[in-house]
Amino acid sequence: MKSKKNYKPEELHYLQLLAKQYPTVQAAGTEIVNLQAILNLPKGTEHFISDIHGEYEAFQHILNSCSGVIKEKLDELYGNSFSRRGRDELATLIYYPEEKLELIAKEKNNEDMEEWYRITLHRLIGMCRYVAAKYTRSKVRKSLPTSYAYIINELMNINQEEPEKKDYYENIITSIIETRQADDVITAIAESIKRLAVDHLHIVGDIFDRGPRADIVMDELCAHHSVDVQWGNHDILWMGAARGSRTLVATVLSNSIHYNNLDVIETGYGISLRPLSIFANEVYKDCDTNCFKVKLTGPDADEYTEKDKLLSARMYKAITIILFKLEGQKILRRPEYKMEDRLLLNMIDYEKGTITLKGKEYELLDCDFPTIDPKNPYELTEEESHVIDQLTLSFKQSEKLQKHVRFLYSKGGLYKVQNGNLLYHGSIPMTEEGELISFTIGGKERSGKEFLDYAEQLCRKASYDRIGTPEKQYGLDFMWWLWTGRNSPVFGRDRMTTFERRFLPDIDDVWAEPKNAYYTLYQDPEICDMVLKEFGLNGPHCHIINGHVPVKAKKGESPIKGGGKLIVIDGGFCRAYQPTSGIAGYTLIFDSHNIRIVSHQPFAGRHDAIYHNHDIANDALVFERMGSRMKISETDQGRELQAQINDLLMLLEAYRNGAVTEAHEE
Repeated sequence: MKSKKNYKPEELHYLQLLAKQYPTVQAAGTEIVNLQAILNLPKGTEHFISDIHGEYEAFQHILNSCSGVIKEKLDELYGNSFSRRGRDELATLIYYPEEKLELIAKEKNNEDMEEWYRITLHRLIGMCRYVAAKYTRSKVRKSLPTSYAYIINELMNINQEEPEKKDYYENIITSIIETRQADDVITAIAESIKRLAVDHLHIVGDIFDRGPRADIVMDELCAHHSVDVQWGNHDILWMGAARGSRTLVATVLSNSIHYNNLDVIETGYGISLRPLSIFANEVYKDCDTNCFKVKLTGPDADEYTEKDKLLSARMYKAITIILFKLEGQKILRRPEYKMEDRLLLNMIDYEKGTITLKGKEYELLDCDFPTIDPKNPYELTEEESHVIDQLTLSFKQSEKLQKHVRFLYSKGGLYKVQNGNLLYHGSIPMTEEGELISFTIGGKERSGKEFLDYAEQLCRKASYDRIGTPEKQYGLDFMWWLWTGRNSPVFGRDRMTTFERRFLPDIDDVWAEPKNAYYTLYQDPEICDMVLKEFGLNGPHCHIINGHVPVKAKKGESPIKGGGKLIVIDGGFCRAYQPTSGIAGYTLIFDSHNIRIVSHQPFAGRHDAIYHNHDIANDALVFERMGSRMKISETDQGRELQAQINDLLMLLEAYRNGAVTEAHEE
């Protein structure tokens, strides 16, 4: 018999806790065998998406198609079995099962429908079995919809080559059709295929703004089986607004009104803009609003009356002036932000209607400011204060918005390191010489990873610290700085020229928003290596996955930077950016075989996809192949599993030498 090992008290305490979960040698040994087997399975597929910007239809299609993975698998499995047209229809059925089933039912009679059900169920089961091959049976079972898990699991694991099992299989299919459950089973299998095709989803920032319904995108993400989010500047904007920043509430509303994107505010989150509309119609009714015309796009753009347009312009101007005042208050309250040059309201000569910027005087296009006191330009009027307080309360009381923001806090952060990849939305701020910029925050200079860690901590303080505390206020102010501050890692520019774009013509580069040097330096492999090492990554297969800045593909720009060390995957979902990029952006697929970047053409719409089986046109470029098929043992998950195995081996030893006693149930 082995002598008892001398364990440290904390080691023994941990092993005793572990023994509660694995109370016997057999239980611990069985789990070791299970975990060792998992380590030798192929790595699951990771899907990277960025800059969705509320374009929910395109996002849903990319998500449903897994950026082409579904079609790729269908071609591998059935490429020689039936036609391209048939595979396209099957793909659409997987993407949109309920809508496609309804359409097919209208096109076929009962007899044809039964035969179609039989063939389709066979093909879908085959596809489900194919995408599930890299997972344990336990994981597959857990991924199946509860209501039909048993049936689907049976069909997937029956060997039809065995004569006695073939009839069993066919009888199940026949019963499904005869009991009129085929539609539900097909839908359940389709959802299972999509879930199994991609193991994990990464959202590299900017879910909100520009597009029509970010709330629908958030609903999809909340329902997803495995997802993380790297906060983008637009996400932080909405998070801060939801947590009570008046400045960020004003920013959200100013942006949303400007792009006539109010469905997400009013319909999505149930926030009434009535206080703002009443205020704007009263205070700005006789004001010049020519500089505040709202961008009207989309199919219903022609339906807006002149009265509608005038009200929108008044609301836009009213909330934007409130915004400039609140921003000025923040700059004055936080001198450490070093943004005094953005105190623009006090640079206006209100009698002459001019403003002085960098020593040069410019004539304002609009100098009609009924609520600004030239002697104290950043003070809100009593009415303005009342309006923004009401609106802020509405943001804080929106249950759906609060649910979505809680999700972003629980699943998100400013960056993520996983499987050799460093994910972040914006930038790592740098000087022109390639040195990391130091920011004096919280009484200490911080740069690189340390700064991002501290910045994320402040964002969480803005959410979780008690209302009214200095810590919470500081966190909320800092979230505003992240949105618009000089060289902020998620903004990445010298300044945000919202004021100049409203009140000045585009001359002398007054509209210019110079980018941080990072966006030039990231072409250099050595700079990329330096950033990777800053976050603990080193080696030839490590990469930075970056969003935020659209890739100008039509001008020949490549999304691959730094000699393959950095990949920009600005999704290009936002239609406003597509004329600039020339495409609808990029997504990334990292599976056990390779890493490939997928470029997408604009999405024609859900209706076109369902009725005509039209997919998003895309091209995939494999830019890195694995030397051999990558196993889970080579991933971060594998290292965690190996650590669990090591702990269980210690427990086995403790059982065998008597340091921990087994607990057999009689």
